[in-house]
Amino acid sequence: MNSILVVDDEKSVRDSLKMILEYEHYDVVFAENGVKALANVEKNSFDVILLDIKMPGMDGMEVLHRLKDTHPEIPVIIISGHGTIENAVEATKLGAYDFLSKPLDRDKVLVTVRNAIEQRNLRIRYQQMREQIEGRQVILGGSPKVKEILRIIERVAPTDARVLISGENGTGKELVAKALHRSSRRSDMPMIDVNCAAIPSELIESELFGHEKGAFTGATARRVGKFEQAIGGTVFLDEVGDMSLPAQAKVLRALEEGKIDRVGGTRQIPVDVRVIAATNKNLPDEIKKGNFREDLYHRLNVIPIHVPPLRERRDDILILANSFAEEICNRDGIGRKTITDRALQILKSMDWPGNVRELRNIVERLVIMTVGTVIEVEDIELQTTPIKSEFEDILNTTVTFQEFKENAERAFISKQLENHGWNISKTAERLGIQRSHLYNKMKRYRLERKERESKG
Repeated sequence: MNSILVVDDEKSVRDSLKMILEYEHYDVVFAENGVKALANVEKNSFDVILLDIKMPGMDGMEVLHRLKDTHPEIPVIIISGHGTIENAVEATKLGAYDFLSKPLDRDKVLVTVRNAIEQRNLRIRYQQMREQIEGRQVILGGSPKVKEILRIIERVAPTDARVLISGENGTGKELVAKALHRSSRRSDMPMIDVNCAAIPSELIESELFGHEKGAFTGATARRVGKFEQAIGGTVFLDEVGDMSLPAQAKVLRALEEGKIDRVGGTRQIPVDVRVIAATNKNLPDEIKKGNFREDLYHRLNVIPIHVPPLRERRDDILILANSFAEEICNRDGIGRKTITDRALQILKSMDWPGNVRELRNIVERLVIMTVGTVIEVEDIELQTTPIKSEFEDILNTTVTFQEFKENAERAFISKQLENHGWNISKTAERLGIQRSHLYNKMKRYRLERKERESKG
């Protein structure tokens, strides 16, 4: 049963609301002044508060101010007489949900109360979902390197300083970016992700900055780009080292001027965004090769954060494996499964070239495929041997380093294509390369012909 607090110094109004609300099975509590209202809120939980503006002593505006400071989650509906309509409008600007005019209309009261309760419930569910999602996206580990990253995040997150996150694929660079945004003053605004490696070079500028109708073939309507979508929030440029040079020039200009131009547009648009970038490449080397602008590098690299590979923080493997196992069991409704100490030591001894992402995939496979409630060393060997054998076959059948690289790349791309049903766009996004690059690889290794054969 929903609980409502009615605050009004007029007994006739209280009696009227009592009849309206209790008939609809609401639990109603009354207070005839602001002091008693605030005391009631401290003792009880309410879903909605109906608050009169004009009361002796502490008026409704003062009560609203205090409620918004102490209990901002409770929707407040203002009750106003004809002489206080302007105050009621002002109250809504200060955070009141809505206002009702005297004399009170029964239907209007019920609709407004019901809508306020529904909105509160939606906010609660959203907050719960957000906490659940963020709970799965925390940076886990107790190693000195992870503690240093967390210390930097704590210092840097509240500022607008740009951050460049470096590290191998699968190390958790995106988690660091999300932690920075979540702890920033922009956390209530969106964080917009841009995978620079997955967007074709000819479309990256339109993705980032938007385009006007008719700007190019296929531009049938105006499109708002990622920078505009993130106004007030954060733009996360993932795999920024794969961005084309023309797009780099435009990003540099946006960072310097705080303005962007849509493709085909003539008007500059102010954009208040924080930029966080990540890369798995050595950008100083890319600068020497002419693939990355040095001036953009210095703009992005205000605060550098390096996320180490899993092999450099092996003690964290135990924490991560147990956490992943618990999360997957909860997600899939599987009974609790534990990993023995011997099995954890085996996981700790592995090299994990795919880093945290690979570890999570293996743990998920172990949780799902292991019979019983305990994951043993034998289970790890059973679930990892096929992968190990395929890799060893490549090692044993190649002579030159170039041949090994080509065979390994062919096997890896083939497996990813199979995993994604030969969907080129999804596979390219997963691999972090452009579709045209994937097509070239498929042609080189004759993987496209294999796809046609499998369909025939």
